[in-house]
Amino acid sequence: MDVLKAQDPARIGAHTLLARLGAGGMGQVYLGRSPGGRLVAIKVIRDEIVDHPEALARFRREVETVRAVRSAYTANLIDASLDTAPYWLATEYVPGPTLAGAVRERGPLPVETCRGLLAALAEGLAAVHAQRVTHRDLKPQNVILAAQGPQLIDFGIARSAAQTVLTEAGYAPGTPGYTAPEVLLRNEAGPAADVFALGATLAYAATGRPPFGSGEPAGVSYRAVHEPIDLHGAEAGLAALIGSCVAKEPGDRPGLEELIAWCGVRSALVEDAFYAGLAELAEAVPSTPAASSRAPAASPGPSAPPAYPPLGPHDLPTAPPAYGYGYTPTQTVRSAPGIGQRRKPWLIAGATGLAVGLAAVAAFTLLPGTEGDGDKGVDGASGAGATSAAPTTAGSDESTLQPPAYVEQTNPSRDLWTADPQSQHGQGTCNLPMEEGNEQFQASVAEAGSDAPYTSGKGRIGLRLKYAVTTPYYVAVAVKPPHAIDADTGKPFEGGLQDNRDLGYTSKPVALGTEWVYLTYPDDFRQIVRGKKAGDAIPVVNDPGDWTVLFLHVQAPQKYVTIDCRGFVSK
Repeated sequence: MDVLKAQDPARIGAHTLLARLGAGGMGQVYLGRSPGGRLVAIKVIRDEIVDHPEALARFRREVETVRAVRSAYTANLIDASLDTAPYWLATEYVPGPTLAGAVRERGPLPVETCRGLLAALAEGLAAVHAQRVTHRDLKPQNVILAAQGPQLIDFGIARSAAQTVLTEAGYAPGTPGYTAPEVLLRNEAGPAADVFALGATLAYAATGRPPFGSGEPAGVSYRAVHEPIDLHGAEAGLAALIGSCVAKEPGDRPGLEELIAWCGVRSALVEDAFYAGLAELAEAVPSTPAASSRAPAASPGPSAPPAYPPLGPHDLPTAPPAYGYGYTPTQTVRSAPGIGQRRKPWLIAGATGLAVGLAAVAAFTLLPGTEGDGDKGVDGASGAGATSAAPTTAGSDESTLQPPAYVEQTNPSRDLWTADPQSQHGQGTCNLPMEEGNEQFQASVAEAGSDAPYTSGKGRIGLRLKYAVTTPYYVAVAVKPPHAIDADTGKPFEGGLQDNRDLGYTSKPVALGTEWVYLTYPDDFRQIVRGKKAGDAIPVVNDPGDWTVLFLHVQAPQKYVTIDCRGFVSK
């Protein structure tokens, strides 16, 4: 949730806008207040895609799906405008963390909480299926742990028995690791596929790990089709329940009523002490959209540079003063005044639970890189080759249609990934939240040539958007060693290991679409200082330990925000 921008409307329909909830390829989602004081989540379709018939068909289908599914376990439709632009829908606003966020913050859920959650979600799915609608994208990110009980959200790709499938070319509905085998193999998405996704979701809740491991999406999907689910450490009875849900054949899975009976719950989930304690993770709701709370429009002029101490002989240069940021590398003993705070994102932080179905339809491809020598600046840095140019739009700002040539550190980078010693699939956690959420973004980090966890040699980093977008979305990858690196040796500084506050080694920004883009570490990475290549990426064996991989949404070389954080262990 973030404050309104100066360009945001004050009202949508009869609703007063209070804050931004999230954004995506299809539109912006706002927190609003109805004339009677009811909080609502309002999704507004972007002006530039309202003329696309498939986008409007998808949006209209979403409205009808939400209208039809009225349940204690779903956010009800309050209002909608489908006749003229701007097109929008308003649903009940349900505060609370997602299941994914709760597990990330508090770890796996206790066994009795898991049973109660499984039964409640099964009851919610039964209400959805009673309307002859299948959800088709149930996963931890699409479950809100609200105070009144769990809520199913995001019906953007839901489909009733009477509706036709609306998909982009090559797009298979669902999320790897939660999509049933029959959907992956034959695109058969019936109620049993939702049961599979429910079991996989509860496996994540019970173990804190992805149900079929991590790595390349194709590898995850292969394991979902051919290999058993990861239930290591789950209580035996709960593991048996989950195992029945994720049977490979749809006919072998239990019905929802049978599953509810097997859970054997004897009290309401909201009476569970652990579940009730998760409510404190919900974001505070602003009571008013006062003018003082609105973020001002971006200033076209540069901000005044801060005052810095003189540089020493071993200091790397700071960022150009025009950006108003100072950066002192880890190995120096001084700090520039006024830094050390996590910078504010230049775009709004990403979608919360009710940012339903943020999808778009017009795809675009990657922009070409340039070749040259390192002493000619970043245009000569080695990078991933791209395939074709992005489309241009008459009257568009040219800067938004060209990829930034590089990304360069502005503030100290305090993001650090730490491996989970109990994980069998190379899982871990990052110490800082992302600056901008994007639930469309998908990524993988694996050993080159396989989907095994990356530990040595070359790594393969994949990234893409789940749905296509209508304006370029540039992403760069930063790979950080665990310790500060001596540029002369390519290894940690002698005399003690220092935590790495550098951004590390970065790739060229690429324009993402629905096709996977793959980068190879260290080949496609380099260190940039003052717009020039300052060095090649080091082999991961030079600094054994927990490496951090950051995915950066880039607007300009020194204007970027983190959207994802992962990592691997170098051995």
